[in-house]
Amino acid sequence: MGRVYAEITPPLRQWIERQQLFFVGTAPLSGEAHINVSPKGPIGTLSVLGPHEVAYLDVVGSGAETVAHLRENGRIIVMLCAFQGPPRILRLHGSGEVILAHESRFAALFERCDFAAVRPETRRAIIRIDVTRVSDSCGYGVPLMSYQRERPHQDAWAEKKLRVGGPNALRDYQVDKNAVSVDGLPGVDVPT
Repeated sequence: MGRVYAEITPPLRQWIERQQLFFVGTAPLSGEAHINVSPKGPIGTLSVLGPHEVAYLDVVGSGAETVAHLRENGRIIVMLCAFQGPPRILRLHGSGEVILAHESRFAALFERCDFAAVRPETRRAIIRIDVTRVSDSCGYGVPLMSYQRERPHQDAWAEKKLRVGGPNALRDYQVDKNAVSVDGLPGVDVPT
């Protein structure tokens, strides 16, 4: 049923690119703290950079759990599942790092990733992952679902924030909502 691969092969890369979304899981070191799983997309914000390297564009959102957990311990998993076509679940385990949008390495990595168009003001970070384990499983429990379209809400939300709050509205939002995790771990460092 399941299989472990030595690397992200070209056929796996092509399969990844055909999916519509992916999920990211992280956890803090404390057994008392909260584990986090987040849906991410569109798929064009995930880039396979090599047989053992992927990155995804992290946008301004309601929390910063992934950033906080990676800053604490680096552990991360990316999971994709087929909602159309043959069943499959693919997991990419690894060690991640956070490259914030204001850091000097961001622009070069952003260009290398060739991400899908995302409103520039919402680009919070790139999460770069050294993939240490690639595995798949049957995916028989994943339902067949039809893709309709991307939701327009992310851009509309950001546009309204900027229109109402001015050019610093998304920065202020991050200071308020993304500086620490739900468990109090350091989150996004926002330049002021």
